[in-house]
Amino acid sequence: MKRNKVLIKQIATSIILLVIIFLALHGTLDNTGESYTDDAFKRSLVTFGIARGLNGVISVAQGTEVALHPAGFGVNFTPGQVLDPINDLVEQFSWVMLAASASLGIQKIFLSISSTLLVSGLLLVLLCLYGVSVWRPGLFSGGGRKLILSAAVVALFMRFSVPLAAIGSELLYDYFLKQQYTESTLKLENTMVVISSINTEEQNDLKFSINEGVLDKAKRFFNSATASLSLESRLEKYKESATEATTHAINLIVVFIIQTILFPLLFLWMIYRSMKLMWANLL
Repeated sequence: MKRNKVLIKQIATSIILLVIIFLALHGTLDNTGESYTDDAFKRSLVTFGIARGLNGVISVAQGTEVALHPAGFGVNFTPGQVLDPINDLVEQFSWVMLAASASLGIQKIFLSISSTLLVSGLLLVLLCLYGVSVWRPGLFSGGGRKLILSAAVVALFMRFSVPLAAIGSELLYDYFLKQQYTESTLKLENTMVVISSINTEEQNDLKFSINEGVLDKAKRFFNSATASLSLESRLEKYKESATEATTHAINLIVVFIIQTILFPLLFLWMIYRSMKLMWANLL
């Protein structure tokens, strides 16, 4: 009875080792992980471009000065000043997106390293040695078998942790974050278009002339009032755009921090704990 249990364990262990070797040599996980990482990298670059574009139109708005002369009194001010609160956030948003892109770029490098022939070959050798120790335990001392298993677990972590973390992060993104990312990206693009259109609106510079007649004065006063109303309308649009940009910029910051930092760390921790548990059970 005991011999049958040992045989079943040996067969099960061998099957698991063969599956691991197949995955290491076939590259299915690597290709999937690389594809998912490329998708996330493209999203981060697109979002970084939106952040820089938004920063550009805000800078234009802040540099636009309007001169009004209602009822003969000159007033100079910058409508884009209402965008000051969002300006710092957009700058930080750009840095976050740059950091997210760099993080994904680093993940791509680690994916390439983990799938190299050197790492796969090392894992293959260690798994074969461990398989031999399972079927012929007398060939290895207790310390030697423990050393082989420890090295195999480390090689296993090096080989599969990054692609598995990439796959898991992308699946969680699709399930939890995709809708928020899509909606906030579209809203920021729309906000950028709105601010840009406001910037290009004709801005009247109404100047007072001492030689104008009564009719000219009446016309100037009417145009000043009309320009003031138009300016108030533009200011209100600026405020609405700033509020919307703030909300969705923060949403995207949260999305990319979770996907590029929290999710990968979570999966790496889970993989580490799983392999540590496997190591304890096999020892």
